[in-house]
Amino acid sequence: MPRDPLPSSGPPPRAATLRDALRRALRAGPATAKELSMDVGLRERDVAEHLAHLARSLEHRGEKLVVEPATCVACGFVFEDRSRLARPGACPRCRSTRIDPPVFRIEGASSDG
Repeated sequence: MPRDPLPSSGPPPRAATLRDALRRALRAGPATAKELSMDVGLRERDVAEHLAHLARSLEHRGEKLVVEPATCVACGFVFEDRSRLARPGACPRCRSTRIDPPVFRIEGASSDG
């Protein structure tokens, strides 16, 4: 005997977009791309692209994506002038690949709308 279908209470709730999820994760505190990847369920290599878009939308809310630059573990070089959000592959000074990744956070208005 076939089962009766479950009563429909409308469409399922809309899932948050990846960028909304990234915004919420960053509001919880500073995070690296790897940490954001695990929190949001996104490939780490895709986080930088989404963060770039998020940075633009945050400006409209009076907020700002702040990037604490990556640093070389071997020589201490700080990637201050780097505009790309992804972790650098190697240090330009010593060529080491031991790089601490950039850390991201949101500053500004705190409304969650």
